[in-house]
Amino acid sequence: MAERPSAVLAARARAGRALRHPGNWVQLAKFAAVGATGYVVNLAVYTALLRGGDWHYIYAATVSFLVAVTNNYLWNRLWTFRDQRGHVGFQGLRFLTVAVVAYGANLGILSALIALGMNKVAAQAIAIVLVTPLNFIGNKLWSFAR
Repeated sequence: MAERPSAVLAARARAGRALRHPGNWVQLAKFAAVGATGYVVNLAVYTALLRGGDWHYIYAATVSFLVAVTNNYLWNRLWTFRDQRGHVGFQGLRFLTVAVVAYGANLGILSALIALGMNKVAAQAIAIVLVTPLNFIGNKLWSFAR
């Protein structure tokens, strides 16, 4: 049987330590609370744009994403990752990069669900939830890394 590379073992050990550290769970809870506000903001703006005019769902999703990502960055910087603050512009650019990657995944899921006949608002609600873990990991490990 082949031995596992030391990098894999080291990554597993790091992940195990991270899972046992209570501060990470508190941070995850804060991130989820901020995410919940962003979720409400995103869906409210998305729904208002779809119902208030002749907006295509992708344009409505883009505008709602921009509003929600601004909300989430401010709250995550001020509260969730308060002890990990770096330069506001540098962290903001990293946060935006992670958010754009998550937004791309969101659009893919959203488009697929709508193509399958799902209601546009319900599809957006599901897509946001599905990309949340990607968002947390990217922000925890990169945007707000110490």
